[in-house]
Amino acid sequence: MDSELAALASSGATTLVGLMVSDAWAQVRDRVTGFFTRRGQTSTIAEQLAASRQELMAAQEEGDPDVAADTQAMWRTHLRRALLSDPDAAGELRALLADLEPMAGQGTTAIHIVVSGGTQNGPVVQSQNIWGLTFHSAPPNLPSVNPDYE
Repeated sequence: MDSELAALASSGATTLVGLMVSDAWAQVRDRVTGFFTRRGQTSTIAEQLAASRQELMAAQEEGDPDVAADTQAMWRTHLRRALLSDPDAAGELRALLADLEPMAGQGTTAIHIVVSGGTQNGPVVQSQNIWGLTFHSAPPNLPSVNPDYE
């Protein structure tokens, strides 16, 4: 295998493992399964992907980085075999990785927000991206006007 295909397999495995523990996995899983299915690997690929994801999620909770490295090596081998068995696989894998690239940066992140230091008279929102957020709330209770004060 030439170095370009080896690098492609490595890049694919890195992207795949990163997406397995992301919120985007549900969108990615079927596309990755389809890639391997078109290369004749139909019998257990979906089960292997599911098992890899479960192992990675458990390892992430336990803080074990070795599982990610092992999983990445396993999927690099799967991708290498797919690239060797089908001359069209390299182009398809490049296109798949290009499509998945925007999702690769979307990991699962735990966020803890604390609001303090005053009175909030409405909802408090913190987010990376917000699309179409609407709040229906009454205006805050304002203090009554003191007629003696001018």
